[in-house]
Amino acid sequence: MSTAQILLALLSGGVVGLSLGLVGGGGSILAVPLMVYVVGISSPHVAIGTSAVAVAASALINLFGHASERNVKWPCATVFAISEIAGAALGAQLGKAVDGASLLAGFGALMIVIAALMLRPRRGGDNPEVRLDPKSASRLLPPLAGTGFGVGALSGFFGIGGGFLIVPGLVSATAMPLLNAIGSSLVSVAAFGATTAVSYAASGLVDWPLALLFIVGSVAGGFAGIRLARKLATKKRVLRLIFSGVVAAVGLYVLLKGIGL
Repeated sequence: MSTAQILLALLSGGVVGLSLGLVGGGGSILAVPLMVYVVGISSPHVAIGTSAVAVAASALINLFGHASERNVKWPCATVFAISEIAGAALGAQLGKAVDGASLLAGFGALMIVIAALMLRPRRGGDNPEVRLDPKSASRLLPPLAGTGFGVGALSGFFGIGGGFLIVPGLVSATAMPLLNAIGSSLVSVAAFGATTAVSYAASGLVDWPLALLFIVGSVAGGFAGIRLARKLATKKRVLRLIFSGVVAAVGLYVLLKGIGL
């Protein structure tokens, strides 16, 4: 690996870590094109496997950071993650029957729609005190499990981690603040990344030195992302605009790639 590739891998990892720390998504959907088009990995399968390792580790590191800031709603995040994994199993089976380019185009279009919906004002505002316990289980479990399953089905169908779907899904199901949804989403992102990483590693499709460089870069990027998210926590409109802007930009990129432009 050349010096230029090492530097580009560290920089790319920083971008992935920044995205995960700031908005709780963008790991897989940014890591794969960065590895292919910036670092220069020729095999898409190796790029996917290596990115899965890097994203899972980066999400876990950022999860610890958000947890130390008390941004993670653990019971809600756990139920959502378990339901999402179940939905992904179904979605993946359906997605295999659809052309890959069409999947990418559809996912990009979906992201743009989600970005627009996230900008709409919520009735009743955020609920920072929301928590899943025996008293609230009857009210929160159905939307958490249902939304988690739906997000998982979409993620599995489109073959992408779905971090950008998890955050609005958590907000919709619980009315938790966006910062809490960003922190809590990393439970699902880490679980999904680890599952994919194990599968690809077992097939020998992981470039471990490159994955390590990505992880090192993601530590610095994630630290900066978490600090920036904390500073913007009191400026909810700004954080929401940033989140929606990133989602829309990545969605447009994916849509254009999916239709061959």
